[in-house]
Order: sequence, then C-alpha cells, then structure tokens
Amino acid sequence: MRNDEEYIREAIELAREAVSDGNTPFGSLLVVDGTVVERSKNTTVSENDVTAHPELKLARWAARELDDDELAACTMYTSTEPCEMCAAAIYYAGLDRVVYSVAGATLASVQGKTKSGITCEEVIERKGGETTVDGPVLESEGRRVHEEFY
Repeated sequence: MRNDEEYIREAIELAREAVSDGNTPFGSLLVVDGTVVERSKNTTVSENDVTAHPELKLARWAARELDDDELAACTMYTSTEPCEMCAAAIYYAGLDRVVYSVAGATLASVQGKTKSGITCEEVIERKGGETTVDGPVLESEGRRVHEEFY
C-alpha cells in the first residue's frame, strides 16, 4: 500500500497539471482502502467557475458515488489545505480523513496576504464533524508549485 507522501506527491503533480491547463495550482485525489478512486484538479479559470476547486468537486463526487462504508474508509489527499468552502463540503460528504501538503497560512504568505482563512480542521470541528485532518505533509515540495505560480 502506498503511503501519505506518495499520494501527496500525486496531488502536487495534479496541481502542476492544473497550471498547465491555465488554472491555479491545486490538485486532489480520493483513496479508499489503498485504491485511488477519483482525481481532480482546479478548473476555476478554464470553466469560469469560482467553485471549481478540486476538493469541492471530489467531495460532491464522493457523496454521490460512495456508500457509507467507502466514505468511512475514504481519504482525500490534496496539494493545499482545503479552504472553508471545501472543508464544509468535506464535512457534509462525510469523508474520514484529509491529508494536505501546503497549509493555508503558508499559501497566504506566498500570495503576499497578511491573513489566512479558517483552517480546514476548525471548519470541520465547528460543524461537529469527525473528519481527521493531517498536514502539512511535504510542505516544501507543495510550496514550490505555488511559488512558481504566484
């Protein structure tokens, strides 16, 4: 079975592909019992849709396509910590775990912002969710994609 770092590297590669497609650098994948079941990359620019974050698209897909047992065994690996919108979708979908590379505060710093949003973990906790949130994992590798872009 692959480990968290291998899946995070795949998410970072999806973020690079998003940039190649003219979008911002975000990529994610869903893993159930060691099998990648779905992948997504940011398409906010190419689809002219501000909500086309890969984490939101995958949470919607999981809620529609996975049964309760699969959701209970599902981990989302993502190149960057999910924003508040995506964290809420992860909560509503009932995903078991999220693992991210770049923390939201780190992304804000790279973008030159003085403030970052509410963390993914805090959003889920405030909703009363039980999703485990782990990260950052390989943050320097994930950060490079953002530094190259921004």
